[in-house]
Amino acid sequence: MKRFLQAYGFLFVLSGAVIVLDQVSKYWVRANIPLEGIWSPWPWLTPYARLVHWYNTGVVFGLFQGKGDIFAVLAIIVSIAIVYYFPRISPRDWPLRIALGLQLGGAIGNLIDRIVLGHVTDFISIWTFAVFNIADASITMGVIILIAGIIVEERQRRKPIQGHVAVSSETGSGEGLAR
Repeated sequence: MKRFLQAYGFLFVLSGAVIVLDQVSKYWVRANIPLEGIWSPWPWLTPYARLVHWYNTGVVFGLFQGKGDIFAVLAIIVSIAIVYYFPRISPRDWPLRIALGLQLGGAIGNLIDRIVLGHVTDFISIWTFAVFNIADASITMGVIILIAGIIVEERQRRKPIQGHVAVSSETGSGEGLAR
């Protein structure tokens, strides 16, 4: 059990928190805002940010409407891959661990909607940007963190070691090769 918690504890806590927050927020929207209805706490905020009860049978940004079954299967495959791959990640690779936790939570949050409702409930509307939900935001943040982690890791790998002198294979000396 201890080994299981070490391997999966963080993944299940983070993805579970995303799933709960996503499902509770979607439930609240469905219970309190009529379909296509708008709610904003202050009229001056409405042009910039508001809650809009909408549903989506496609994927994020309203792409591929009516293809929800394909994306339900894809969400299952991605979720299985994340659960399979996660224990192989170094415990020190926090960007990747966080990214996969967010992506798993988002994938399962939207999968629950697809299975239970036949569509995904979207409700966050900012300016003229597509309407989205917490699961979508979680998946997007996971991708951003993953990319940022890869960039930082690559830069650290290329960073020269301070005070290190390399020996040239041609001359056998370290002349001019200080890094």
